[in-house]
Amino acid sequence: MIRVGAVADIPDGEAVVVQGEVPIAVFHVDGELFAIDDTCSHQKASLSEGWVEDCKVECPLHAACFDLRTGMPSGPPAKMAVRTYPVVVTDGVAFVNPIVEPSVPTVPATLVADISAA
Repeated sequence: MIRVGAVADIPDGEAVVVQGEVPIAVFHVDGELFAIDDTCSHQKASLSEGWVEDCKVECPLHAACFDLRTGMPSGPPAKMAVRTYPVVVTDGVAFVNPIVEPSVPTVPATLVADISAA
């Protein structure tokens, strides 16, 4: 487990980054904590520097949006999800479990086509 810090020290709507095998962004949204890869799957931008709204983060580089619960992108330009990580809070301190599933889901081609056509 990686220590993130006191939950009270992470403002709502903001994120902090911890270092695992890769940088991990931990977002505080409406009283919940969500952890995802900090690096956008489209290009090498820090998602922790993006805009958070409705449990999604928008990449500051090309506006790709990722669901903080699932890591799935909402559409182009990102086509591949970012990994999500379990967050545990003990005595007001947040920890991230950096162990993830070996595969990362991608957006189905039909969804990408539907979004591109819209």
